[in-house]
This record gives sequence, structure tokens and C-alpha cells, in this order.
Amino acid sequence: MVSLTSPPSFCRIQLQETRFFSTPLLPPCRIEFPNPKCKTVVVECRVTSANNASPPSTALAKEPHKYFDHAVITVRGGDGGHGAVLNQKVKEEKETKNWKKSSFKRDFDGSIVLPLGGHGGDVLVYADESKDTLLEFHNKGRFNAKRGGNVDAMGLLTSHLRDGLAAPTLRIAVPLGTVVKSKRGKTLADLAQPGDEVIVARGGQGGISLLEMPQNKRKKMMALTTNVMRDESDKVLVHGQPGEEVKLELILRVVADVGLIGLPNAGKSTLLAAITLAKPDIADYPFTTLMPNLGRLGGDPSLGAGMYSSEATLADLPGLIEGAHLGKGLGRNFLRHLRRTRLLVHVVDAATEDPINDYRTVREELRMYNPEYLERPYIVVLNKIDLPEVKDRLPLLTREILRIGNDGAASEQKEQSEVAAQLLSDESDKKERTLEDYPLPLSVVGVSVLKGIRIKEMLKEIRAALRKCKDSNEA
Repeated sequence: MVSLTSPPSFCRIQLQETRFFSTPLLPPCRIEFPNPKCKTVVVECRVTSANNASPPSTALAKEPHKYFDHAVITVRGGDGGHGAVLNQKVKEEKETKNWKKSSFKRDFDGSIVLPLGGHGGDVLVYADESKDTLLEFHNKGRFNAKRGGNVDAMGLLTSHLRDGLAAPTLRIAVPLGTVVKSKRGKTLADLAQPGDEVIVARGGQGGISLLEMPQNKRKKMMALTTNVMRDESDKVLVHGQPGEEVKLELILRVVADVGLIGLPNAGKSTLLAAITLAKPDIADYPFTTLMPNLGRLGGDPSLGAGMYSSEATLADLPGLIEGAHLGKGLGRNFLRHLRRTRLLVHVVDAATEDPINDYRTVREELRMYNPEYLERPYIVVLNKIDLPEVKDRLPLLTREILRIGNDGAASEQKEQSEVAAQLLSDESDKKERTLEDYPLPLSVVGVSVLKGIRIKEMLKEIRAALRKCKDSNEA
């Protein structure tokens, strides 16, 4: 809004303050200039500094666990470089006859090859072992490759002309286990191994160069090269093509051989710290673990030289609660990180009022989210057996856990007897399956992670289970 007042000596114009950025305003300025109707016009204004950008959102700093494994970015390949409109000044007929003897670059058919604009840079996404999260892509969500170089020409065709420089490929590093999807949900690549890469956006092709010749010379020139400009509309061919722009969805799935699952405060982080060199946050309150922690389990020393091939990666996932498959707690955000695991280690706090119910709760959440999780080999670890009341009821808890499920022989017999029913209604049978219909644990081990009791027995069972998984995969 502008308000104009006309006092007898001068006019004053007041400009309404407008803020485009959330930054402090600079000191007000006062400008005076003559006015034909009155003696002076005074303009008072406030200028907002455009150099200081608005502060970033604090959501990433406060709740990084909600953003570390998912991001949406936009990538654009570089535009192609432009060609050039060239001309050849022919003064004498001798020079025209010497075209074939000149040092111009020629194609297989003898025609002169004119220079091209440089190719725009491609955009490539690759897996990098040094990356852990996708948080950086929330601060920078757009990546543009460089454009190709133009043909460096002054309008005159010479033998020294070269193609425009091709732009380098823009390489974007993501953590291992990142799934790259397009905007429509199509999976472009699953970068699960170091060095895996995929080109997500292509750079534009460079423009061609054209010869601009007089009408009477055009027919002769077309015998030497086809890139002769016929009219003004051909100049469109000189321009480089734009690069491809794509919107991508990045989803991180942790790459681990063993997944530690259980209720909050069951002792998963303590277990990871006890058997690996990882240092996760450990406290006596729920949901201490907000993001998966990875640790490296050493190989089995009894294998000799083969111990290095028996190493495994362990992932400590945030605790699950009842209703996690519906989004309660932090469970649903991290249940997808179990997809790459070969073995599950179910940690149960044996000091609670009902450990069996806690065990069933987590198993039920896995079944509701993805029934295939229950088909995988798993081990049950009963923690805190150093307490006297837990040590006394450890045999009872072991027997109760081994009742929840069936062994391999029973499952094979059931499958053979119900082949016809499964063929008719396979989907309905999967929905009706209960926890007792899925395989039993490979073993149940009682430990005290904090006191270091029976840790070696637990490691022995984990390594034996990993060998079984490896043998079954090879078979």
C-alpha cells in the first residue's frame, strides 16, 4: 500500500513493509528527491536482506529416525551442447576442386563430417559403503548434471574444428541396500552390493553443425556433405537436446545377515554391543534405538582359514509393540529392514510377567506385516537369566516356546495332505494360518547379556544356524 500526504513543504510516501525471507530487517533508509508539485518527496522503506536464506526445518534434527530411510529427489541430465552454422567462402574454382584433397574429417562414404555439440552429462546412482542414511537428500533434493560444450566456431569451416566437450557423469552416492524407484513406483534398481549402479537420467544429445552456402553453390556442397542448411527452419537442428528429468524415490533397506527383533528394552542393543564392536545407545527406557544399528560378527575360529567367510552382519532394529504393523510405535517404519536378513534372533526379556505373551506378540506382528518373515530360520534368546526367578523357570519357558509352531516333518505331512486345498484357495489358507502352523525355532538359548553368561553358547547356535542357511541356499 502507498499513502501520499501533501504537507505544505514536502510530500511523504510510505511503503508498506514486505518481507520475503524470515530474516531480520536492515535499518530503514530515507530517500529525498524533488517533486514538481511540491518541494520534496521523502520515501521511507525497509529492505529485507536476500543474502540470508531462511533457516532449515528442525524436523531432521529432532526426529531423524523418520527420514533416514526414505527420500524423494529430482534429477536432471545435462542439456546437449549446441552445434554451429558454418560457411565456406569459395573465391576461386580451384579451391572448390581441392575440397576432396583437404584435411577435413570424413565419413566412410567420403562425405565431410561436421562437428557436433557435446553430450550432456548423465546422472548415475551407485551404492557406497561409507554412506549410512538418506538424511542428506532431505536438505538437497535436486541434482543437475552439467551441459555439454558447444562447438567452438567463429562461423567458418576449417579443418581444426572439433566436437564440443562431453559433460561428465554426475554420480550420486547412496547407502548399501537402497532401492531406487521411479515416480510411478517402478523399481529401477536394487543397490544391495558395493559398486552396484544404475543410470537414472540420460543427458541430451548435442546439436549438429550445418553449412550455410549460397543457392548456386548448394548443390555442389551437398555432394560433399549432407549437412547443408536449406532454409531458416533447419537451425533447430543446431540446438542441443534437453536432458531427461526424473523424480526418484529412494528407499533404504538395511543389508544384514542377522536381524535382532523383540519388544523394547528386551536387551537387543546390549546383545549387539556384547558380541560385536558396535556401540549403540543403551538406556533403561523404551525406544532407545531409533535407527537400526549394524555390527560385524567375527567368523567361527573352529573353521580355520574359512573363518573369514563365516563373518556376518547383525542389525539391531527398534523394538516392536502390539499394533506395529498398523503404524504404532516405530515398528512399521523398520519392519521392511528384515527383508534382506537370512536369520532372525528373537530376544525375549525373561524377567517380565509373561514372557510367552511377549514372544507371541512380536511373532504376531511379523505375521500381520509379512507372513514370509515367519518362514525364515530363527533363534530365541531368553535374556536376563542371572536373576534367580528367571533361572528357576527357564526350563518351563523353553518348553512353552517350543510348543508354538511345528517341526519340519509335521509341516511336510500337512502340505502333502492339503495340496488340493492349497491349489483351490491358496490366498485364504495363508490368511488362516496361525503361529502354530509356522516352523519352530532352531534353538532356544538362555543368556544374560549384561553379565556375560552363556554368550559363547549363543554364538555357537547363531553360527550353526547361519551355516544351515548357507547350505540351503547353495542347495
